[in-house]
Amino acid sequence: MKVIKFSSKAFSLLCDRSLIGKRRLEENVKGIVQDVRLYGDDALVKYTRRFDRVKLLPKHFRVSEAETNGAYQNIDSEFISILKVVIANIEKFYSRQLKKSWSIKDEDQTSLGEIYRPIEKVGVYIPSGTVPLVSSVYMTVLPARIAGVKKIILVSPPNEHGTINPYILVVANLLKVDEIYKIGGAQAIAALAFGTKTVPKVDKIVGPGNKYVTEAKRQVFGYVDIDMIAGPSEVVIIANQNSNVDFVISDLKSQAEHAKGLPILVTTSKSLIKAIRKEIEQGFIVYVKNFDEAIEASNRLAPEHLQIMVKNPKKILKRITNAGAVFLGPYSPVSVGDYIAGPSHVLPTSGTARFFSGLCVNDFIKTTHVISYSKKSLEKVRRSIEKLTSLEGLPRHADSIKVRFQEKKD
Repeated sequence: MKVIKFSSKAFSLLCDRSLIGKRRLEENVKGIVQDVRLYGDDALVKYTRRFDRVKLLPKHFRVSEAETNGAYQNIDSEFISILKVVIANIEKFYSRQLKKSWSIKDEDQTSLGEIYRPIEKVGVYIPSGTVPLVSSVYMTVLPARIAGVKKIILVSPPNEHGTINPYILVVANLLKVDEIYKIGGAQAIAALAFGTKTVPKVDKIVGPGNKYVTEAKRQVFGYVDIDMIAGPSEVVIIANQNSNVDFVISDLKSQAEHAKGLPILVTTSKSLIKAIRKEIEQGFIVYVKNFDEAIEASNRLAPEHLQIMVKNPKKILKRITNAGAVFLGPYSPVSVGDYIAGPSHVLPTSGTARFFSGLCVNDFIKTTHVISYSKKSLEKVRRSIEKLTSLEGLPRHADSIKVRFQEKKD
């Protein structure tokens, strides 16, 4: 691991890590997105054959009931019992986030409030590749289900046999995903955003993916909503000479296991640095003078995952302002959050924890403001509105108030 000082230019560059990459990627993805928008299923057939190396006709895109039923025959029986524990944990966590619509009324019969309604249709992208990201299914689908989303569409790239991993299918089925499609990459994002004859258009797209998927989500944002622009997975570990060296090494290696994963150690301990450098090559070590610098370094990095592995982690937590998820103490590794704790592992990366949050129930809920005035309450604010409309040069806005107080002529 490369050692850099907190006060160095190298640390500033680490904080400013890029999200998307080169312009060539942007242009390539733009071509795919436009192709799918214009030619729909035909474009999906073309790109599925080119990138996934399998020929599927539009009628084969949607996973059939028979395929789902067959998936149950190809999974470990213990998996279902594990999944039940996971579901219970996630439901327990996210049920606390549900909001109730509200209203207030004063003596002049002015009524103000908010109505909370779930988004109607959500698309979930689940990567596959060499290993299935089974945990991403329940970490994205369950918050949407708890929010009350009416229709959930899942897409995942097909393998060389034109099928989707059985564990992904089983989890999606148990969570009552409405439709599953065997499409992946930027073309799947475009299909969800604009719809094709086969794939329905959705209102929001969530879920992790590679740089092509991420860039496609960025390009379709505005036509649909998205969860976030995500980069490579990352962890920052704050540790010192009192931290368990084996735990720190193991957790850094765990993060390095991700493709382009970014493990970062922030420490005051030169002895810990020496031990870590013997074991791990990938990532960075940020050397700081004290905990004040460690906290500032972490807040500037705004990591996806933050592990605080010191004697009194809660004391440091009070001063942490930017982090997707925080793991306290020696027995709270990131893996517990990735798989079973309850909060979604779909988290902001690349420093975006400064303004993004982890996936939650509220991401699937729309808020509608409700305003109701009586004649008496409108008359009370009439002069203020007329003055404000005059300042902005919008006399017709004032007229819409005045007309309500004019006497009708015979």
